[in-house]
Amino acid sequence: MAGEPQDDCLFCKIVGGHVPATVVRETDTTLAFRDINPQAPTHVLVIPKAHYENAAALAAAAPELAADVLRETRAVAQDEQLDSYRTVFNTGSGAGQTVWPAHAHVIGGRGLEWPPG
Repeated sequence: MAGEPQDDCLFCKIVGGHVPATVVRETDTTLAFRDINPQAPTHVLVIPKAHYENAAALAAAAPELAADVLRETRAVAQDEQLDSYRTVFNTGSGAGQTVWPAHAHVIGGRGLEWPPG
């Protein structure tokens, strides 16, 4: 069920404290932690504490929670003292989503080319 923790979900396990992560920020509704395979000097994931398959499902079912995630991407960038950064939501495998709950990437600390990938 959308929003409910999933037993087989890595991010749900991180939220539940069953899998370690390097947490950089936490609110009542979100958790931000360093990516284990960083693509830049700063690469932090911001996730909702509720489980949604992807960003589109999150936005449709819980727009206020999607806004919380987006607000936290800004807070992470400020905490990391990034003058410029990229916020990325991958939705679907064709877009590069490899972990299925919704999450945002905060990427910065180096020049980022456009178009990406």
